[in-house]
Amino acid sequence: MADPRIEELTTEEEWDAAIPILKELWTDASDEFVRSWRDEDGYRLFGLFVDEELRGVVGLSIQRVLHHARHAWIHDFVVTAAHRGEGYGSELLDFVESWAEARDCKYVALANREGNDDALEFYEGEGMERWGYVVETEL
Repeated sequence: MADPRIEELTTEEEWDAAIPILKELWTDASDEFVRSWRDEDGYRLFGLFVDEELRGVVGLSIQRVLHHARHAWIHDFVVTAAHRGEGYGSELLDFVESWAEARDCKYVALANREGNDDALEFYEGEGMERWGYVVETEL
């Protein structure tokens, strides 16, 4: 088996290949909605491949807000269910941290959906700390 490689997904075909994996996280999202993210300013999607098989994706942007220094924000982070527990999440997170450092970020941050305890356990096991809560209202 080849070592995993991570590369940015830039073509329509690459994004289409990522849709089933992203929909493991965002089960209610339509394919068209997922495709529309490709046009969002600053959003970048990276895929983790083993041989030619896409096994995980991470969607990122760089942000700066008053309460936080320049940071990489993880919008989407998912390893396909068939390959969870094989170390690919750690590979992706290591990539994110290196990518963020190379862009002068001081932090990597994300929001973890309430009730997604497995993901929270993974992030904390990787050394990430809970900082606060995300609250929202639908418009």
